[in-house]
Amino acid sequence: MKVSDILRVKGSSLITVTPDEALASAIQIMSEKDIGSLVVMEHGDLVGMLTFREVMQTLAQNAGSIGNVSVRKSMDDTPMTCTSETEMDEVRRMMLNNHARYMPVMDNRMLMGVISFYDVAKAVVDSQNFENKMLKAYIRDWPEGENKENKEAPTL
Repeated sequence: MKVSDILRVKGSSLITVTPDEALASAIQIMSEKDIGSLVVMEHGDLVGMLTFREVMQTLAQNAGSIGNVSVRKSMDDTPMTCTSETEMDEVRRMMLNNHARYMPVMDNRMLMGVISFYDVAKAVVDSQNFENKMLKAYIRDWPEGENKENKEAPTL
């Protein structure tokens, strides 16, 4: 399974901000849209990622106040990325090793979407459920003459 499979199901609707926007404005967008991350774009290029992790770090550094802080001062300016052709096993490894919850998907310099750890986990569970159904159907439809000893397949 590849990242493109997740994006195909999830869709590629994106909400972005610029690095010079006020952090308070970005937080408002995240809250209204019920999203945990924003891609930070400048002149058509990915320049950072803002997640609730960076927001919380900024709050901790400023005694609980956002003040006039810009997105640029809070964002992760070196976000880990993948491509739509990256295999899901590699994405899981990257996200786990780097404690990343969100990952921009880039093809060349074009932003294709963002996948979350939730998206990855859901894709894995859906894939396992499909395999499980196929195996159960295979066991139920086992040809009678093939294995007389196990005429009745166990119910899973």
